This record gives sequence, structure tokens and C-alpha cells, in this order.
Amino acid sequence: MINIDQKTHTTEDGTTVIVLTPSGRLDITTAWQFRLKLQECISKLSRHVVVNLAQVNFIDSSGLTSLVAGMRDADRVKGSFRICNVHPEAKLVFEVTMMDTVFEIFETEAEALNIQSSTTTS
Repeated sequence: MINIDQKTHTTEDGTTVIVLTPSGRLDITTAWQFRLKLQECISKLSRHVVVNLAQVNFIDSSGLTSLVAGMRDADRVKGSFRICNVHPEAKLVFEVTMMDTVFEIFETEAEALNIQSSTTTS
């Protein structure tokens, strides 16, 4: 079982952003729960999601897959999917798999929540 803290943030321009902070391990035993949580948030609450990984000290390929799936869900509804506060031990996994070039990764939650500057439509 993975513990996922969820909060809602409203930006200055009125955009609702869901901030999810999972804690523990994001691996084959917990990734599906996290994936479902992402799907639920994107489909029902907001197409803008920030995942704060400060409390995830281990992530494996299934954890990365759940993040990729969340990013695709958000893209599909023209939303945004950002990651912040990547734990140093988890950061290595992102770098080795080149996922650090796939995701929008921010140092802090505050930076990740500063969405209005990047919601330009292409």
C-alpha cells in the first residue's frame, strides 16, 4: 500500500492544480495504485497535476511507467504534468533511463505550481 497525500492548489489565473505526494516506494507493488490515483485526478478533478517525489526514496520501471501514463493522460486532455522534489536516490533512475529529458522536472513544488507561464497552446 502506498500513501498518497493529495491537495488542491489554485493558481493566480484560477487554474486548479492537483498536487500528489506519494511516500515510500513507487515500485511494482504500488505503481498500479498510484496510476489509478493519477487517472482519477486527471479525469475528475483537474487536467493539471504536480507529483512531488520528495518522499519517494525508491522508484523502479513500473513506477516510471505509472508516471509516463499520467503524463500521457494529462497530454490527452491538454493539461500539464510536472514532477518536483525528486529524491536524490530516485533521481538517479530518472537520469539513467533518460526520463529526466521526458518529464518536466522542477526543484521545488512552488516552481512546479507556477503554471500560468507555460500554458501556451501550440
